Amino acid sequence: MRIEVAYALPKEQFLFVEEVAEGTTVAEALQQSRLLKEIPGLDIEKVGIFGRPVPHDTVLREGDRIEVYRPLKVDPRDRRRQQVEEERRQNTR
Repeated sequence: MRIEVAYALPKEQFLFVEEVAEGTTVAEALQQSRLLKEIPGLDIEKVGIFGRPVPHDTVLREGDRIEVYRPLKVDPRDRRRQQVEEERRQNTR
């Protein structure tokens, strides 16, 4: 069956169409994908299908697009907390 494997960097995107057997999991598809041949050592810990995070043992369906997510530089909650603290400091001046 046909699936896609996608990964995006700030200035470069990768999208590969792959053929996998019925019953293939996300982890199995990633291991045999061209993505890991193009970017050896890529962190594939966080993945999703069409924007929805999924575990690596998820069985793929025809037409699924596996998306490999980059690690966040800053946790969004921490960033918001920092913004609130900065706003409070500015308001007390």
